[in-house]
Amino acid sequence: MLDKSYRPQEVEGKLYSRWMEQGAFACGRNDSEDAFTIVIPPPNVTGNLHMGHALNNTLQDILVRFERMRGKDVLWQPGTDHAGIATQMVVERQLAEQGITRHDLGREKFIEKIWEWKEKSGGSIIGQLHRLGASCDWNRERFTMDEGLSKAVRKVFVQLYKENLIYRDKRLVNWDPKFHTAISDLEVEQKEVNSHMWHFNYPIEGEGGRYITVATTRPETMLGDTGIAVHPDDDRYKELVGKYVILPIVGRRIPIVADEYADPEQGSGAVKITPAHDFNDFEVGKRAGLDVINILDENACLNDTVPEKYRGMERFAARKEIVADIEALGLLNKIEDHTHMVPYGDRSGVVIEPYLTDQWFADAVTLAQPAIRAVESGQTKFVPSKWTNTYYDWMRNIQPWCISRQLWWGHRIPAWFGPDGMIFVEETEEEAFAAAEAHYGKREELTQDNDVLDTWFSSALWPFSTLGWPDKTPELDKYYQTDVLITGFDIIFFWVARMMMMGLHFMDEVPPFHTVYIHALVRDEHGAKMSKSKGNVVDPLDLVDKYGADALRFFLSASAAQGRDVRLSEQRVEGYRNFTTKLWNAARFCEMNECSVPDGFDPFTAEQPVNRWIIGEVAKCEAAVREALEGKRDGYRFNDASNAVYSFTWNVFCDWYLEFAKIPFQGNDEAAKAETKATAAWVLDEILKILHPFMPFITEELWLTLGAKRDADLVVSDWPVYPDTAIDENADAEMVWVQDLISGIRAVRSEMNVPAGAKIPMIFNEGSDAHKNRLENHWNVISRMARLESKAIDVDLPKGSLQFVHDGATIGLALAGAMDLDAEKARLDKEIGKLNGYITGLNKKLGNEKFVSGAPEHVVAAEKEKLAEADVKMAKLKDAAERLSEL
Repeated sequence: MLDKSYRPQEVEGKLYSRWMEQGAFACGRNDSEDAFTIVIPPPNVTGNLHMGHALNNTLQDILVRFERMRGKDVLWQPGTDHAGIATQMVVERQLAEQGITRHDLGREKFIEKIWEWKEKSGGSIIGQLHRLGASCDWNRERFTMDEGLSKAVRKVFVQLYKENLIYRDKRLVNWDPKFHTAISDLEVEQKEVNSHMWHFNYPIEGEGGRYITVATTRPETMLGDTGIAVHPDDDRYKELVGKYVILPIVGRRIPIVADEYADPEQGSGAVKITPAHDFNDFEVGKRAGLDVINILDENACLNDTVPEKYRGMERFAARKEIVADIEALGLLNKIEDHTHMVPYGDRSGVVIEPYLTDQWFADAVTLAQPAIRAVESGQTKFVPSKWTNTYYDWMRNIQPWCISRQLWWGHRIPAWFGPDGMIFVEETEEEAFAAAEAHYGKREELTQDNDVLDTWFSSALWPFSTLGWPDKTPELDKYYQTDVLITGFDIIFFWVARMMMMGLHFMDEVPPFHTVYIHALVRDEHGAKMSKSKGNVVDPLDLVDKYGADALRFFLSASAAQGRDVRLSEQRVEGYRNFTTKLWNAARFCEMNECSVPDGFDPFTAEQPVNRWIIGEVAKCEAAVREALEGKRDGYRFNDASNAVYSFTWNVFCDWYLEFAKIPFQGNDEAAKAETKATAAWVLDEILKILHPFMPFITEELWLTLGAKRDADLVVSDWPVYPDTAIDENADAEMVWVQDLISGIRAVRSEMNVPAGAKIPMIFNEGSDAHKNRLENHWNVISRMARLESKAIDVDLPKGSLQFVHDGATIGLALAGAMDLDAEKARLDKEIGKLNGYITGLNKKLGNEKFVSGAPEHVVAAEKEKLAEADVKMAKLKDAAERLSEL
C-alpha cells in the first residue's frame, strides 16, 4: 500500500542505489545495433553542483532515459576534468596553511599531493550528480589525467607537431602574475574600473618645443613604447608620419607610423604603441616592423630593460613614479577621470598582463577549416540555430591557440630540449632519447619542457579519448559519432569548436556529434545573472532537499525553451513538488479503488467511450513527448515535452478522467466497472513510463509499489508504442463535448459567484438528437461535476435564468433560486469600485516618470503586470455585472 504522502528524501537514495546495483545505466545491456551516445561536459574535479550543471545534466538525463527505454544501446559517458589551474590552486592553498609552497616540495612530490587530494576529496560533484538522478554509465567514469586519456593527449600532440600544426613561438599571451602562467580568454574576467586617462607630450625629434600628445590608461608601459601610431587619413598628423619622437624618461628614438588602428575620434588621435604589452599594439607593431621590448618579469615587476631607477619596481608602484617623473619633466598634458574595462584572473583575482613569452601554439586557423565546413554542410547543426552564426564568427576569425601553461598539474608537454636547444617531440622519453641520438650521433642529455597543456587541449579529445582511442576499441567503433552535445553558449569556442577540430582531424573527418544543443542561462527570479557578489546564487541541492530532485528536474525541463533564459523561481519548483503530490494522490485513488491491469487486458478493445477517449489521450501525449525529445523537428524541445506530459497527467487524467471514472466505480454495471478499473491502472502505468525521463524517482517508486508482477524496473522498461487505432475520434468528440459543457457551466457559476454547494436546474434547448443522447448518457457525471439539480429539454426558460451557447445548443441555468441576485449585484458593484481605485493608483504610479526611471527594471515590470491583471479582472467583473442585470 502507498503511504499517505510521498517523501522524496526517503525514496531517492534507495532507488538510486538499486539502479546502480542492477547496472541499469550500463551501456551494452542489450544487443541493439542502434546506439545513442552523449558525453557529459566533464565538470572540474574541484567543482560543486551549480544551477547550470543541474540544467545541463537534467536535459542530458531526460534524453538518455528516453532513448534507453526506446531500446537503444545507450552510453552516457561521465567523467571529470583535471582543471589544471583550479586544482593546483586548491592544493597550494592547503599547503600554504602549513607554511609550505610547492617549490618546497618539488614538482614530483607536489604532483603526488594533488593526486592524494583528488582521490580523497576530488570529484564530489559526481556524488551530487547522483542526487540529481543522473543515469550515466558510472562504471566507465573517466578523468582527463587517466593513463588512457594521457596516452591520447601525447599521441595528438606529437602527430600535430609532426604535421606542423603545433609549433613554438614567442607571442603575447594573457599572463597571470600571481600563478605565473598563461591563461585562456575564458579564465579572464573583465571588470569595470574607475581610473584615469593620462595625456603625455612626447617631444618630436629635431623640432624643439613641438610635441605629439598620446593618452594612456597604463603609464608604466610607456617605458616599452617603440612607436606612435596615427590614422593615415588624419590630416593633423600626415606630415609627421615617418618622423620620430624621443621617448620621455628613456630617451629612445621611436617612429611615428600610419595605421588604421588609431582612431581620430578618440583622445588626441595619436596612440602610443607598446607591442610587448598590448594585443592590438602587437599587431600594429608587426605591420609597422616596430621593435618588441618586454619591460616586465613574470611577477609583473619591471625588468632590466628599463632605466635603473624602476628596475624591480611593482607595476602599479612604477606607474605612480613614472607619472610624477613625467610631470617633473613638464610633459604631463592632463589627467582625466576614466572608466574602463580591466582584465582580471578569474581565480587569482589579480590584473592580467599581456606578456611576451615563448609558448606552444596550435595552428587553429588550419584546424578550423574542416570544422567550419562540417557545420556549413549540415553534418553538425546547432540548436537553436542562431548559435551557428556565433560559431562561424569565432571560427572564421580564429587566432593561434596558446596550448601551454606554466603549471605543474596537467599533461606535461612531450617535448625535450637538447644541449643546443634542439627540440625533440615524441610520445615517450625513450623515443625522445632515440630521436636525439639519431640526430647527434651519440646519446645526449635531454631536458623535458616544464610546461603542461591547456586543460581544453585534453578535453577537446573527450568524445573519442573516453572510448579508448588511439586504440581501436569496440566502444569506439560503436559509440562514435556521439549524438547530441548539450552545453552552454559560453564554451562554444573554448570546448565545442575544439572538439570539432580534433574530432574531424583524428576520426576520419567524422565530427564528434551531429547536434549541439545550447541551453540557456539559469538566472534569478528577476532575470539577473547569478553571482556570489550579488548574493543571488541558489544551490540546487538545497532545492532538492526541500522539494525533491523530481520537482527541480521538472522545473528545469519545463523552463528549457529554446533561446530563452531560465528564471529560477522557488515558487515554481514548489509547484512541481505539488505535481508529484497530485500524481501520488491519483495513484492512491486508483489503488484504493482496486484498479489493476488484469492478465490479457487489451486497452484497445475497450467499449466505454470514456475509456476509449482516455486511451486516445495517452497516445496523443506520448506522440507529443516523443516528437519533442527525438529532436527531428525544430531540434529538442524539452519544455514542450514537459508541458505535454504535465498537462495530460494533471488536467486530463486527474481532473477529468478520474472524476469521470467515479461514476462506473460506484455504479452497478460490473462490466463497465471492471473495464474502467483496468483502464485507469493501464493509463497510470503509461503515465509513469512517459513521465519517467523527467521524474525518475517518484515514477519508479510508484511502478515498484503498485505493480504486483513487473518484468523489470521502470528505468529499463520499454517506452510505450501504440497502434494507429489508439485514437477513437468519435469517443474523443463525445467526451470533449461533455467536458466543454461542464466547463461552460462551471464558468458561469464562478462568474456569477454561485455558492459552491448550490445545485441548479439546467435547461437544454435547440440541441440535436445526438447532443441529447450525449446529455442522457453522461448525465450522471455532468450533473455531479457541474453541481446540477435537474435537466429539462426544450422548455421555456424560467425567470432569473442565464444562458450560453454550447455547440449549437442553448444552455439555460436557473440561478434565481440558487442565489440572492440583489446581494450579488451589490457585491459586484463594491468590487468594481474597489478595483477601480486600485487601477487608478497603479496608473498614477506608472505615469510618474521619476518612479519609472528610478526603480529597478523588474519592479517596474511587476507593477505593469499587476495593472494588466487588474484590467483583465475589471473586464470580467463588468461583464458579470452586465449579465446579472439582464436576469
